[in-house]
Amino acid sequence: MERPAVVSTRRSPSVPQYNISTSTLAFDQHFTSTTKGILLMAEIVFGMLVWILIGGTDYFPLSALCWVMFVAILFWILTVCLFIIYLTGVHNRITRLPWNTLSLCFHCSATVLYLVTAAVDALSVNQATRGRHNYNCWAASAFFAFLTTLCYAGSSYLSYRGWKISREEQ
Repeated sequence: MERPAVVSTRRSPSVPQYNISTSTLAFDQHFTSTTKGILLMAEIVFGMLVWILIGGTDYFPLSALCWVMFVAILFWILTVCLFIIYLTGVHNRITRLPWNTLSLCFHCSATVLYLVTAAVDALSVNQATRGRHNYNCWAASAFFAFLTTLCYAGSSYLSYRGWKISREEQ
């Protein structure tokens, strides 16, 4: 005795089917070995050293060092965001944004502001007593601020080359 299979005629409400098992973001494992990736990682590390070295001291009496902290933290956060965008390939998925122009503007403004910041940081070292904790930290942060400036200048150059090539292709 075989029973006929029961077929349900009742419909379930239409629910959109979402594919949540795959990620839409791709991890570009080769980005960290490119010149652009290495410079971005160096900007993150050196920029973090700038604000950590100043943040560990009593810098509040000097408004110049408050400016250094502002620029260092602002560009550190923005650089981390840009690194994540490039690492995950978001720049390839959002094609409406002119990424080459955006990168060029970001890196050029970071270079100029970090150059001013590094000079202000270096001039502020004289406000501390030589050999003390503040002096050593501020001197080290000035050194890393200049290194960060060089990294941003290198990224500006790479961004300019990419921007120029994209303009020639149009």
